[in-house]
Amino acid sequence: MERRPGVPRLLREINDRAALDLLLATGPMTRGQIGELTGLSKVTASQTLARLEERGLVEVVGTQAGGRGPNAALYAVIPSSAYVAGLEVGPELISAAVADIHGRTISEVVVEPGADDDPVSVVHDAIVKACRGAKVSLSKLRGVVIGTPGVVDPRSGDVRFSFDLPGWHEGIHEALAGDLRRKVTIENDVNLAAIAERADGAAKGLDDFVLLWASRGLGLAIMLGGRLHRGRSGSAGEIGYLPVPGVPLPEDIRTEPGRLPSLAGGLQSLVSAEAVTELARSYGFAVGSATECVKVAVAAGAEGEPLLDEIAHRLALGVAAVCVILDPGLVVLSGEVGHAGGEALTSRVEEAVARICPVRPQVVTTTVTDDNPVRRGAVLAALDEAREELLAP
Repeated sequence: MERRPGVPRLLREINDRAALDLLLATGPMTRGQIGELTGLSKVTASQTLARLEERGLVEVVGTQAGGRGPNAALYAVIPSSAYVAGLEVGPELISAAVADIHGRTISEVVVEPGADDDPVSVVHDAIVKACRGAKVSLSKLRGVVIGTPGVVDPRSGDVRFSFDLPGWHEGIHEALAGDLRRKVTIENDVNLAAIAERADGAAKGLDDFVLLWASRGLGLAIMLGGRLHRGRSGSAGEIGYLPVPGVPLPEDIRTEPGRLPSLAGGLQSLVSAEAVTELARSYGFAVGSATECVKVAVAAGAEGEPLLDEIAHRLALGVAAVCVILDPGLVVLSGEVGHAGGEALTSRVEEAVARICPVRPQVVTTTVTDDNPVRRGAVLAALDEAREELLAP
């Protein structure tokens, strides 16, 4: 093992990570700029950059004119130093993207599982197609994160149950890792949407917030202290089961091998896409999907306000229950229905919560511009894993 007097190995690793993170966050910088922003001396900054160059992680990409003396070299992280794959797996489509170490998407594909419902072969084919489009070999992937609906067991890494993906069962996580010959992470799709929201959206830089996903189903992601809160069994955020006034309780929610729990009753029965569509019909907005109904109601102005008021009231039951326990400060409304409602819906939810809850959070619409926030969150989570691996001893 290499030994350098006065420069412990751990300190070198910390310095390397600080410099790499800074370059990834800000782009090309000079040695002096890196030293100034990390607190490293010129000598230490030079040694750090030399190590990163030796490992093929950074390179000189130009020069910057300064005062007296020669121009200073500009260093940047080499884009091809690592690649990652992020996927969203749904019942009808699988969306996969390959990104470089900077997080830039260089290839994306959407595939239909077809008659083959074996998760391993379906995921394998999607990743291979995305890698082929990126002209990157599968062996160069440093991180693979897959977003799925349902509860993911934090101990085994498997999907414990999912209504939409009955083929995803115990053992799939290990089988995927064996097939791809690398570490694979499976994560709840709403949790990944929250990661994207914290990086690029309405919760950018915030350590505490919740994201309420209103789409075909209902889900909640909890970010506390800058970390996702999954709960002991991975079930934190399963807000669809929340008992609410005037709605039957969910019946027989036991999970057993080969058997999925019932989703009848609870908050899910009030604000699922099916429930929103049925509600819209009763208000005269029978125009198709729940998303389309909400969009038409927003565009209808005063005529659509009663429908939006009722949807907001229903969502507020869940938001209030979460806020009196967690007091997150910010609630982001996402998912197809949440996004379609925009400020017209979020402002109503905020007002409805204030009427029934002593905690008044700010309620906002997602501002993630990526058309697939779950997949974007998967890419970002994979990047975290890849960057850790790059600097592993």
